[in-house]
Amino acid sequence: MKIYKFGGASVKDAEGIKNVVRVLRNEGFKNTLIVISAMGKMTNAFEKIINSYQHKTGDLQQNIAFVREYHLAIMNALFKNKSNPVFREVETLFEELNKFLATNTSSDYNFIYDQIVGYGELLSTKIVSAYLNEIGIENQWIDVRKYIKTDDSYRDAYVNWELTSKNISTLNPNKLYIAQGFLGEDVLGNTTTLGREGSDYTAAIFAHCLSAKSLTIWKDVDGVLNADPRYFENAQLLHQISYSEAIEMAFYGASVIHPKTLKPLENKNIPLFVRSFYNLNSSGTTVGKGIDLIPETPCFILKENQILVSISALDFSFMVESNLSDIFKILHDNKLKVNLIQNSAISFSVCIEDKYNNFQQFITELMLKYKVSVMENVLLYTIRHATEKAINEIEQKGEVLLKQETRGTVQLVIK
Repeated sequence: MKIYKFGGASVKDAEGIKNVVRVLRNEGFKNTLIVISAMGKMTNAFEKIINSYQHKTGDLQQNIAFVREYHLAIMNALFKNKSNPVFREVETLFEELNKFLATNTSSDYNFIYDQIVGYGELLSTKIVSAYLNEIGIENQWIDVRKYIKTDDSYRDAYVNWELTSKNISTLNPNKLYIAQGFLGEDVLGNTTTLGREGSDYTAAIFAHCLSAKSLTIWKDVDGVLNADPRYFENAQLLHQISYSEAIEMAFYGASVIHPKTLKPLENKNIPLFVRSFYNLNSSGTTVGKGIDLIPETPCFILKENQILVSISALDFSFMVESNLSDIFKILHDNKLKVNLIQNSAISFSVCIEDKYNNFQQFITELMLKYKVSVMENVLLYTIRHATEKAINEIEQKGEVLLKQETRGTVQLVIK
């Protein structure tokens, strides 16, 4: 089978969905499983619903109505026949959402988040699947939660590979399937998510379990670039990237490929293609075995909204292994993502991001034992295959607070 993944930008409106059809007709869709994300910025819209519900801000129904009208407008533009069953199916999903909001007794934000945010993917796939069927592209919609089984680490769940592989192996390789990205299910039947932007990972899970011929991620850019064109001029298309290089880039925060996507593909030598859903004549980027980069060029990765924390002992003693172990335990307990580490004899610096809004709790706990200084809203630049020219270019962007270089990779924290 072939696995295709279409992100939110590709299905943000009726014209986008019609363009998905153009891609399928151009590329072929036999023996294919398609993973589709929530439409446009709908994940953000569902996060507003979650915050309204959690903090009782009074605009909950208004936020739900916005999401409902957004999807209804797309459906009205796609379907001439308003008696198509998809209209009822979409209403049923909103009824399920409202029922959860009315009956939920949990106060766990991460649990609540996962039960609500996944409706974005369920809605988008229902609509795309129904539209494809209406225009003669026969397909089967599947609920990905019945196939991908996870633990209950809500918002960043771990896949139970044995059970997931067993479930996915029941799919008929001769059919066209439409599945959601990002979602899984725990042993109690609760929805889980695989981490923000986790639809790429979903596609890789299916590819691995089905020993797929290939995985293609369809984007609104020509492929993987050596820098984000929003922040860097003259970004270059990378025609080929090795698995190991792509893993390194994803680890440091390159946004085109989700960090967890690559290993399941590498383990079965399944090629990954990153292509433009606008420019079908472009072959895009191929990730697979072979040369690290074609062309060989510095690659720039920017992570915004970082926090630089410098830690030292209250009694000015050395920062030894027991201190570091203690600090990492506090970081782990508060689910803070560490993006850079630097230590000296008497201090330890760490650049982190606060995905789960636990930073204040972390600092409060840390200051009971250590002297701590904090600088928020710093930028973390990573340069792979760094040259002096590339380093100088980044150093001109502001005050360099911290610089670290290891085997051709340079990281700079800049204010």
